[in-house]
Amino acid sequence: MISPFIANDKNLFLERFPASQVNRSLQAWDASDEYLVNHVEQHQLINDESKLLIFNDDFGALAVNYTQQHVFSVSDSYISELGLNNNIEQNYLPSEKLTQLSSIDPLPTGIDIILYKIPKNKSLLAEQLITIKNTYSEKVIFIAVDKAKNIQTATLKLFEKYLGTTKTSLAVKKARLVFSSLDNKQVFNNEQNKSWLLENTNITIMNKANVFAREKLDIGARAFIDNLPEQLNDISIVDLGCGNGVIGLSVLNKFPTAQVHFIDESYMAVSSAKENVEHNFPESVKQCQFSVNDCLTDIEPASIDLILCNPPFHQQNAVTDHIAWQMFKDSHRALKKGGELRIVGNRQLGYHIKLQRLFGNEKLIASNSKFVIHSAVKS
Repeated sequence: MISPFIANDKNLFLERFPASQVNRSLQAWDASDEYLVNHVEQHQLINDESKLLIFNDDFGALAVNYTQQHVFSVSDSYISELGLNNNIEQNYLPSEKLTQLSSIDPLPTGIDIILYKIPKNKSLLAEQLITIKNTYSEKVIFIAVDKAKNIQTATLKLFEKYLGTTKTSLAVKKARLVFSSLDNKQVFNNEQNKSWLLENTNITIMNKANVFAREKLDIGARAFIDNLPEQLNDISIVDLGCGNGVIGLSVLNKFPTAQVHFIDESYMAVSSAKENVEHNFPESVKQCQFSVNDCLTDIEPASIDLILCNPPFHQQNAVTDHIAWQMFKDSHRALKKGGELRIVGNRQLGYHIKLQRLFGNEKLIASNSKFVIHSAVKS
């Protein structure tokens, strides 16, 4: 849905990305974006020469308000980057002063103000706060925002611990601001990365802060690993939505000559997958690819033999199946004739209906009380 976002005396029309998603009722902005933009304007915290650093701006609702300033937008989500670009283009805004940075890029110098949308993932929150504190002085203005219900005492303690003196605003439209002074003199080591041994193997799985299942193997992946195809040597394979790469790594463990392309929309996920291949199978790095992508957008049609996928059923904080649907459609386009898409999902999601509609066939490979594993072959 394209929805008007009125703040900072501007009337902008913002859209979630991708525009083709089925659930058109979801907005690209919320009351927390509105509150933060209005606060900055009312207190005249920036001018045309200001350099802004914005974190976790889901679809650009913050950045589109400051295209006259030098803006650096940091995100772990490639989809969020595309969403920001789309909304700048839709509103005919200039982009010359905008720099988009991934979550694994170094932060810029000379920043005047940081506008921070609090992420749901507390490990990512801690990592970003530590990096901010270790990079900037207390001269930098820092303002965070989220829905009031999400700003718990434990959340504020993290701001106090890693940044310094912290206070909050009154709630407006169920959103709240957090103000922190970067006055804590302590320097923190960033230790948010986690690693664990993949069960029944010698594979060490390393995970950056924003990677799904960063502390242990999730049960869906476990079921999937137990039901991979039986012959995978010398074929082209995509681990779609790869996360830390545990599915592709399991393939390489059994079939060392497999060609695996690890794809995710999270920069931290793809970086973790690459580190895991380099650490566990250094001899296989040359036959692997690692890409941040919007599903399979950049993959050539009819070029892949097998796609393995554990689809997400949420985007940011919204529960939605449009990402899975896009993955399935992209897979059908990218697979060679006779190529297979094999997926794992919760039983209640009904993925078999979508596969049957797209591929004209679907086979149940395995199931348990919670998960089902389906296969579809391109004819």
